[in-house]
Amino acid sequence: MSVAEDTLYFQVEATGLPAPEREYRFAMHHVGPGTGIRARLSQAGLRDWRFDFCWPAYKLAVEVEGGGGMGRHTTAKGFRQDIEKYHHAMALGWTVYRCDAALVRTGEAIGLIERLLINDRKR
Repeated sequence: MSVAEDTLYFQVEATGLPAPEREYRFAMHHVGPGTGIRARLSQAGLRDWRFDFCWPAYKLAVEVEGGGGMGRHTTAKGFRQDIEKYHHAMALGWTVYRCDAALVRTGEAIGLIERLLINDRKR
């Protein structure tokens, strides 16, 4: 986990929001657990993707993106793979919020996450 992810987790705890699941395998949960998971994912056109944080009951996922031109996510291939992951997640009904360390540090990320969870509870 990155420092930004750990910070966001502590912010979630401090606000009293429901605890998120970390490294949630959303595609696996879509096709169901058990033997032959890779084959079933492949048949569904999915991969064994994970969300940094998620609230399955709300279908809200949060991805804390690295930045500064470093790491897998900023290469052309990594960026494309992330876009594919978000595409499939949203096609399965997930709301995907992407933030970075700066939004976590300023508190803007937790503010939006709180609004998204509160608005979903009102539905």
